[in-house]
Amino acid sequence: MAKQVFLLPDLGEGLTEAVVVRWLVAVGDTVATDQAIAEVETAKSIVELPTPFAGTVVALHGNEGESIDTGAPVLEVEDGKSGGDAEPAPKSAGVEAEAYRNEERAGTGSGNVLIGYGTGEGDAKGRRRRKTTARPAAPAAAPAVAAAAPAQTGPVAVRSPIVRRLARELGVDVRAIAATGADGAVTRADVLAAADGAPAAAAPVAARPGVPADGMHGLNIVEQERMSPLRKMVASKLSTSRREIPEATVWVDVDFTELWNLRPRMVAAGERAPSVTTIVARYVLKALEEFPLMASRLSEDGNEIIRYDGVNLGFAVDSERGLTVPALPRADALTLTELDSALRELAAEARTGRMAPARLTGSTFTLNNYGGLGTDGSTPIINHPEVAMLGMGRIIERPWVVDGQIVARRIGTVTLVFDHRICDGGYASGFLNKITSLIENPLLAYGEL
Repeated sequence: MAKQVFLLPDLGEGLTEAVVVRWLVAVGDTVATDQAIAEVETAKSIVELPTPFAGTVVALHGNEGESIDTGAPVLEVEDGKSGGDAEPAPKSAGVEAEAYRNEERAGTGSGNVLIGYGTGEGDAKGRRRRKTTARPAAPAAAPAVAAAAPAQTGPVAVRSPIVRRLARELGVDVRAIAATGADGAVTRADVLAAADGAPAAAAPVAARPGVPADGMHGLNIVEQERMSPLRKMVASKLSTSRREIPEATVWVDVDFTELWNLRPRMVAAGERAPSVTTIVARYVLKALEEFPLMASRLSEDGNEIIRYDGVNLGFAVDSERGLTVPALPRADALTLTELDSALRELAAEARTGRMAPARLTGSTFTLNNYGGLGTDGSTPIINHPEVAMLGMGRIIERPWVVDGQIVARRIGTVTLVFDHRICDGGYASGFLNKITSLIENPLLAYGEL
């Protein structure tokens, strides 16, 4: 009987691994072409993984909660079919899979496409994260190589555009890197090690849980948990933002009292009133018409400011998987009611962890309401490659001076973080003051909604 081995396909956008959330089939089951066989978690979302082969499942590779590298086996079927009659798997499949994994670890892609890529309806609560059992530190297998190695001559062994881009972002000269790839290629680990001023280790090694950790003055390691794909992506993006963007921050305490009282009357009787976040989002979109630079982007070489004919509004959502920023395309074209419904649906979908990856990209300006987390203020990190983000703290009653009298008013702090390369403080403050004016004068600004 012919055996087919399904290798984890290239998931796109530099994603080189996926965590098995749960298997949807078991050994002995019969599967059809394009049938979902597992739910996997990537840095973007949780998706169903369909098989390109039909037949009887004879092996599953990886336990729930474990990672599978791109190009590694996912499952095996007998008498499988892919479209028409399938050819038997070549004897060199294992060798090819290993080569594939090495390429992906170096940051290259195979060009394979995930068949039937989409979202699922199942419950994601059963997801488990992989725990890493650390081992005692071992001596290095080879002498350390100086970080500042002499520049190489001739072709540079960097096959991956992702690795090249990472080196460019970190300011690392790939010609001065000692490659550790199995075939002499410079890997992502090599670039990161060079950026840290140390050689790349052949494999991560740490102290055993339950034994004293060096330099921790008697503290024992209880557990080590591998970062999820989403957490690693967030870490990389925030690091890039801090490294590349010379950001500046301005903020103002805003009186939300009139808006707070007017909000229930902004809709017809019996309809749901828009949230304060939605109203502020609408004011932001109106202010961006007057201050369009705040929703622009800087070209990759830093020489051009790119402006767009509308706004894709990013909306920061705190979910069980972590922080995600889904985008609402052409938010500037929506009415207040449409915007309120769209933002509620966007937040609900993002919290499930099953949002389509395409919906997590393309935003041009982000709104972050961290007041719901009980926070008064913050200096958010810009959602790279955007150039600005508006943050909102909680709105609570505070003593406020009105016409010479101290009274209780609903006050909230609104913060704007912006890329100082795009504009100066006067322009950014003008944008923030426009939003503030709309919030504090909701009756006069009613037409802006």
